[in-house]
Amino acid sequence: LATVVPGDLLRALLPVLLVAIALYFAFKPNMGDVDRVERLSPFLFGLTVVPAVGFYDGLFGPGTGSFLMLAFVALAGYGVLKATAHTKLLNFASNIGGFTVFAAVGVVYWKIGLMMGVAQFLGARLGASLAIRIGARLIKPLLVIVCVALAIKLLADPANPLRQLIGV
Repeated sequence: LATVVPGDLLRALLPVLLVAIALYFAFKPNMGDVDRVERLSPFLFGLTVVPAVGFYDGLFGPGTGSFLMLAFVALAGYGVLKATAHTKLLNFASNIGGFTVFAAVGVVYWKIGLMMGVAQFLGARLGASLAIRIGARLIKPLLVIVCVALAIKLLADPANPLRQLIGV
């Protein structure tokens, strides 16, 4: 399926979407750790948003956590801390699925993967501790910074179709 979906379209749209997510989180007032009114029921959210973002993650991948955060906050009505916890869980599940597929076909670099796994575990422990202690005051600015940094990284690639389109 990844060979059928136009990758250039995804590579062109992703930086724009990431900047839009960064702007949403940067300028959305009253966004904190308290849950708000949900726009989608948990059942409908799980039936529509989760598979859509999971499909995107399996097909392309970059920015999946940002898309999940946006969905949990804007559609499920979660506070930033709760949205972060659920995002991490779903991202982990998606990564396990991808790992299983790649391991089944024998294309896993085990030494690198194990080192990354240890580093991810340590980073997750530190991040969870800080998120619980500081909450939205830490998570919101970091999410904005990560979205903008990833958008810049993607646009810095000379082969990015959006960059070619605007003639840079």
